[in-house]
Amino acid sequence: MMPDGARLDWIRLARTHGIGPVSFFQLIRRFGSAGAALEALPELSSRSRRARPLQPPPTEEVEQELKAAQRYGARIVLSSEPDYPPLLRDLEPPPPVLTLLGDASFAARPTVAIVGARNASAAGRKIARDMAAELGRNGFSVVSGLALGIDGEAHAASLETGTVAVLGGAIDHVYPPQHKRLFAEIAASGLIVSESPFGYRAKAQDFPRRNRIITGMSMGVVVVEAAERSGSLISARVAGEQGREVMAVPGSPLDPRAAGTNSLLHQGATLVRHADDVLDILATLDRRGVSAPPPRLFEYDPDAGEPSESELQRVTEALSPHPMPIDEIARASSLPAARCAAILLELELSGEAQTLPGGLASKAF
Repeated sequence: MMPDGARLDWIRLARTHGIGPVSFFQLIRRFGSAGAALEALPELSSRSRRARPLQPPPTEEVEQELKAAQRYGARIVLSSEPDYPPLLRDLEPPPPVLTLLGDASFAARPTVAIVGARNASAAGRKIARDMAAELGRNGFSVVSGLALGIDGEAHAASLETGTVAVLGGAIDHVYPPQHKRLFAEIAASGLIVSESPFGYRAKAQDFPRRNRIITGMSMGVVVVEAAERSGSLISARVAGEQGREVMAVPGSPLDPRAAGTNSLLHQGATLVRHADDVLDILATLDRRGVSAPPPRLFEYDPDAGEPSESELQRVTEALSPHPMPIDEIARASSLPAARCAAILLELELSGEAQTLPGGLASKAF
C-alpha cells in the first residue's frame, strides 16, 4: 500500500484534465513518481500551446472525493493495489484509478463478459439470462455494463452467483435510471466499478472507456445481439486487441439486431449457442496467459533534449483523426519511434494529440 501522500498524488495526476491513462503512465516512467510528475506540470504547461494550463485538482478536492466515496460505502483503488481487478491490471495501460462498490473478490474470480443490444429481442434476452445463470453456477463472475436489454438480463440472472457492473459515470450516478433497483442489488451482493471521479455524470464519449474495462476484466466476451456499428461491436474489437476470446451468438439474417453478431462470426469470432459452448471455450484458456499482446514501450530519453518546433510540426502533420500506430507516425515524420512518442506526449499535454491504448495516437478529438 502506498503512503497516503503518494496515493493522493497518484489520484490527483489521474484526475488532471487532459491526462489519460497512456500519458499518465508515460509521465510516471519519465519522472519516476506521480509526485514528481505533478511538480513538473507547471513547466510542461509553460511550454504548452494549450489555451489553459494543465491543472491538477487540489489535494483537498481529492481528500473530499475519498471521504465521499467512503460515506457512500465505496473505495478508491489504484492499479498497484491488491483490490484492483487482476486481469485489468495486466493491460497496458490499465486505468490508473478505479472506484469500487461491493465485493472486489468477484473481479478476482474467473470472469466472462456478456454484452449486447439495448433493444434486445425476447429470444436474445432469454439467451442472455440462461447463459449468465449457467456460467455463474459454474464459478464465473458475469461482467457487463448495466445498460438496458442484454446487459441488464445478464446482471439480473447472475445476482446470486456473482456479477460485476461497469459504469460510464461515477459510482453515485445510476444510469439508466430504470436500473436503480438492479444497481442497489448489485451493490449489495456483487461489485460495481467506475473509472470516473465521484459525482461525475457520464457523457457519450465515456462509454468506450467503460467498454474497455468490461472486456479488460474478462477472460472472454460473449455478444448476444448487436446491430451494425453498435457499442457491442466496439467492445468485441477492443476485446480482440486485448487478447480476449471473442464469442457471438448467431441470429437471423432478417433481424437487424443480429447483423453485428453475424458479422463478427463472418470475421472469425467463435460461434456459441449456450453456456456449455462458452464453458468449453473458456476451459481451453490459460487464465494466466489472458492478456493483451505487450505493446512496444517507448521510454523517455533524458538526453534527447526538448523537441524542436520542426519536430513538433512534423509529428502534428503526420497525425490524422483516425488512430494510427506510433511506429507509422514516426515513419511519416522521419523520427525514431521513441522520439516520436516523447513528442506525442508533449502534443497531448498541449491538447493537440491523443495517445490511446494499444500504441496508437491521433489528433485530439
